[in-house]
Amino acid sequence: MSIICRATLILIQTVFNQAACIPPNKTQKQFRYHTEEPLLLQIAPLIFKLYAVGLWWIAALEGVVAINHVFGASLTPSLSAYLDATLLPPSRSQKLLTPIFITGILLSIIGSSIRLRCFQELGRFFTFDLTIQPDHKLVTSGPYSYVRHPAYTGSLLLIIGVTFSHLTAGSLVVEYLLGPNKAVLVWAIWWIWTIAVAQSRVVAEDRELQKSRGLRVGCVRC
Repeated sequence: MSIICRATLILIQTVFNQAACIPPNKTQKQFRYHTEEPLLLQIAPLIFKLYAVGLWWIAALEGVVAINHVFGASLTPSLSAYLDATLLPPSRSQKLLTPIFITGILLSIIGSSIRLRCFQELGRFFTFDLTIQPDHKLVTSGPYSYVRHPAYTGSLLLIIGVTFSHLTAGSLVVEYLLGPNKAVLVWAIWWIWTIAVAQSRVVAEDRELQKSRGLRVGCVRC
């Protein structure tokens, strides 16, 4: 059934997203830099934590909808019928597995996998806050041999994937919370803010590497 497939895919997406959003190392405050950025960009860690919580809520609700649709009628027929009519009407049932939704799931998984690979490649040097340690080195192996800032590439793919999955027709957010017009506005604001955060950090990392190490800017931690 489409709703079972959708709920399962969203759960998989949420698990990958959670893994990619957990800091692999704690920040050592004495090594931090780029702490003067605007407040709107400084709150990025908080925003991403809230967004991760939101994804878990959506996954849980989709799971409830799916379980109710499959088993509800045999347990509580009246409640099941009400939930089906409210959360899974025919108009939504036809939009559960759209091409853009499937694309979003795939992009999220790819983006998360890239970030997890970057965690592994950099080991103890990978922190979510910008830091440069005394024995920091230029990394040019793994994904860093192809892209200068692969973890940000992974983040952008992840964000695009989540947008495709949850801010398009058929999603709970669009169908019951925002509507299509507000969803487009949220989509635009979310992407602009995410790109601004990434751009600010990329510039700061490249500048700090050149200043502190005198190295050619190549594939560095991001």
